[in-house]
Amino acid sequence: MGAAILKETARVGENELDSALVERAKSGDRRAFDLLVRKYQHKVLGLVARYVRNPSECEDVAQEAFVRAWRALGSFRGDSAFSTWLHTIAVNTAKNYLASAGRRPPAEDIDVDEAAIGAHAERMQDSATPERELLRQEIERTVFDTVQRLPEELRTAITLREVEGMSYEEIAEAMGCPVGTVRSRIFRAREAIDEKLRPLLSDRED
Repeated sequence: MGAAILKETARVGENELDSALVERAKSGDRRAFDLLVRKYQHKVLGLVARYVRNPSECEDVAQEAFVRAWRALGSFRGDSAFSTWLHTIAVNTAKNYLASAGRRPPAEDIDVDEAAIGAHAERMQDSATPERELLRQEIERTVFDTVQRLPEELRTAITLREVEGMSYEEIAEAMGCPVGTVRSRIFRAREAIDEKLRPLLSDRED
């Protein structure tokens, strides 16, 4: 459903949500930090895997990165996005691990989004045809425009669900509202997107 586009259009809302969770975590709310871990664990694991090839070692290093982030959370001032700050910690943790094991890290640092979705994007590109590419672009433009016009609470809810893969309960806790409200927001957001996509897909079927 245009996950990459949803991610871009909701970035501001995500940063605000991260900031709220960070503040709660700083005050001792471990559940708030657990939500941040769940949100970014796949990206951090994918990033670390580009440095540390052994799967079991990779998991240990990713876990250590989150431990370091928790311990250093008091020093996070919000000058950059939390995801950027966490990315730096993960990279440094992976490099330190390799150095302690007498191994050399890659010559260039790796972008966290590239590590998480790069392989999938390559597979999609290999199977793309000109017709599929045109349809994909049209769908992405439609999703982009629709999501941009959604109220903030709908945009955040649909992004956390579709892009980050969070459960309704996790989204409810992150947004500070009942699960029923989350379900309603996601339903309304999907309904708005489907309404805009329906004519486009119908035209393609004719």
